[in-house]
Amino acid sequence: MPRSLSLHLSCLLALGLAASAPAPVRAADEVAQVAGAQAASLDPAQLSAFVERVRDRFEVPGIAVAVVKDGQVLFEGGWGVREMGKAGPVDAHTQFAIASNTKAFTAAALAVLVDEGRLSWDDRVTDHLPWFRMSDPYVTADMKVRDLLTHRSGLGLGAGDLLFWPGSTYDTAEVVRRLAHVPLKTGFRERYAYDNILYAAATLVIEQASGQSFADFLQERFLDPLGMADTRANADALRPGDRAATGHARADFTTLRPTFDVTWHNASGAGGLYSSAHDMARWVNAQLAGGRYTDADGRGQALFSPERQKEMWSLHSPMDISEPPVPELAATKPDFLGYGLGWFLSTYRDHKLVWHSGGWPGHVSRVTLVPELGLGVVVLTNQESGPAFNAITMHVLDAFIQPAERNDWVAAYAAGADKSRRRAEEAWKKRVQARNARSKPSLPLSGYAGTYRDRWYGDVHVTLENGRLGMRFGASPLLVGRLEHWQHDTFLAKWDERTLNGDAFVTFSLDADGKVREARMEAASELTDFSFDFQDLVLEPVE
Repeated sequence: MPRSLSLHLSCLLALGLAASAPAPVRAADEVAQVAGAQAASLDPAQLSAFVERVRDRFEVPGIAVAVVKDGQVLFEGGWGVREMGKAGPVDAHTQFAIASNTKAFTAAALAVLVDEGRLSWDDRVTDHLPWFRMSDPYVTADMKVRDLLTHRSGLGLGAGDLLFWPGSTYDTAEVVRRLAHVPLKTGFRERYAYDNILYAAATLVIEQASGQSFADFLQERFLDPLGMADTRANADALRPGDRAATGHARADFTTLRPTFDVTWHNASGAGGLYSSAHDMARWVNAQLAGGRYTDADGRGQALFSPERQKEMWSLHSPMDISEPPVPELAATKPDFLGYGLGWFLSTYRDHKLVWHSGGWPGHVSRVTLVPELGLGVVVLTNQESGPAFNAITMHVLDAFIQPAERNDWVAAYAAGADKSRRRAEEAWKKRVQARNARSKPSLPLSGYAGTYRDRWYGDVHVTLENGRLGMRFGASPLLVGRLEHWQHDTFLAKWDERTLNGDAFVTFSLDADGKVREARMEAASELTDFSFDFQDLVLEPVE
């Protein structure tokens, strides 16, 4: 979760954003060969050249990759720099926000508790959180622990994300309490729609059932046993001396620059973890081994049982399969597609894939497992380019699945990204052409100023200073900007932090007395992240 960039919808396609740009600084660090093992079909020099081509085409400052096969780490290493314009290189221990790849840890934490009999997948959430509420009483009463993980609750896409995206002052309990007012869009368990907020609820269930904080539980049950010394529970937990990468995004969808600092302290189970390629290789190996690992004394140990892993890797929520956007991506169309517990499930060339992607402001990533081949691929990046992590992932999969026939995945994903960008540009041109720029607001600007309240989000302030309207979300420090008149009673909110790429239209509706009755919002660009769920807000004036 992050920046999502519609990663859950595009799945294997995950187009992201791309533009022509000068090649970034190349770091000296190249891929490291580990444990004396090397797959004949995956040459380290060739992989290095391919990743550099990806960095160049999609303008990614830094990338880290790990490849595991049959219990061995074949490669782990990094390319590029942790922050553009600075010398610090990316290596296997560089920490990236892994965002929604955290969801597999959250599901595994619940699986441990199921193994220990502290809870059941079929427990009602209210058995553990008596105060838990959804906006429908029936859904509240029948919401099971497994339902928190499967994206089929009836919530809309990204519903409630503004409670913690792109950062807020609410704590986790407050985020989950406000879920009681987040509207449902479909019937309970009717269809798939990706959400993050129920994973925040899952963290509270883990804490209640275990008697530990979410961070401490992960540390004791996963991070310490696997030796994942680089991994942190969230950005707040980064330590002096950590080699964390800086996120990068295209301000106004054009110019690449470092992003803002952010933490998901209030939704850690949805996407808070920071980790490295080195650590994620250990996590992937344990997953491929059915939850087992070898401890420091050489003894076999289990994180969770094979039964629990089977449940996590079983399809719980079927998903629609879309046609690839360009012919070059035809091979990515899966035979089936769905969501398990913390993992996406699909196929590539007759092989089952267990995978997830992650999006965070300035960081996107992907973790992919091919269980029948004992193969795992980790790609971490510090730029919001889905095509980059997908091209590398598919390149590595081809090396093991069809080494004699290699697709040009850089060109394929570039074509898809270019089409996505062109479509968004055309949509914006149509908006501009439909605009009546000569129209005037119905009220003097002072008539729109005031505090507005949404039932689930809280307060949003419209201010008037020096003859200009501004907007400020009360609990979201980054959502501050100006309101520019667009047409009639619609204004365009332009946030001061331009790497948000979340500008939104704000339309005021008037009552019969000419006073504002409510305001509604919608994202201005098709490329805006779905976590800006402005469309669910109903902003009513506070008397």
